[in-house]
Amino acid sequence: MALLTPDDLADMTNALIKNDCLIQELTTYSLDGLCRKVYGTAPGNEMIAIVPVTAGNGIIGSFSESLLFTVKHFGMNGFITENTDVAGYYEAVTAGADIVLMADDLAYIAHNLRNGKIAHNQVCTGRIYAEILCHAADFADGDIDNDNIDNDENALLVIGLGKVGTPALETFLNEKQNIYVFDVDSKRVDEIVLHYPVKKYDPKDGKTFSRIFEATPCADTISESVLRENSVVSTPGIPCGISGELIEKYSVRVVLEPLGIGTLSMLYAVFDFRVA
Repeated sequence: MALLTPDDLADMTNALIKNDCLIQELTTYSLDGLCRKVYGTAPGNEMIAIVPVTAGNGIIGSFSESLLFTVKHFGMNGFITENTDVAGYYEAVTAGADIVLMADDLAYIAHNLRNGKIAHNQVCTGRIYAEILCHAADFADGDIDNDNIDNDENALLVIGLGKVGTPALETFLNEKQNIYVFDVDSKRVDEIVLHYPVKKYDPKDGKTFSRIFEATPCADTISESVLRENSVVSTPGIPCGISGELIEKYSVRVVLEPLGIGTLSMLYAVFDFRVA
């Protein structure tokens, strides 16, 4: 996945609120409600410290502020450390933080200092964007025969089989979804088909999908040929993999937000398990 830029985060707050509403429309769950259901955890007044990191390409403008917005928007407590890097981590710990959020060019993690749980953004982002499609109301329960994963009418297309797409794929399979896969790296597709009960998508088949998961760093990866009217696209990929023209033409509902959805998934991944 591509590294975020300040431009990607420019409208992040509005995008998070808008996507939270769309997720509830599709699944009947708010984003935090869906995370609670998926992970079986809940916040318990944890203090969350956000540590800016200067390693590699340096601090992305408004990244830490966007994380703090996400934390507070969902009713949690948090702060951004004044110091960066190791000094910032030391500040977080000595200030009594329960969870630390920090990122460099290679990893973005949440670490719960109380219970030892640690979560990686790529894994948690893939999982929650996949769960959104699994819980989409139009396709849930009676509309999908989970005992018949060969039901191609309800098949789901996964585009991009990297560090985000693969955890998403595993989530879909755990939910007994019928999956077609595609990646520009044909060897990767062959490897996935060999190790997982999925099918290779061939554009020549003319198959269309009501649900599409896309996790690539490229634009226009979703072609008109795979779309149905009112398709749902769940895509953590930046830039967006579907054009505005196709979204409008087919009334596609697109879940896409650059940071907050994956961040909330990470936090729920490290919260303590709690009985509802």
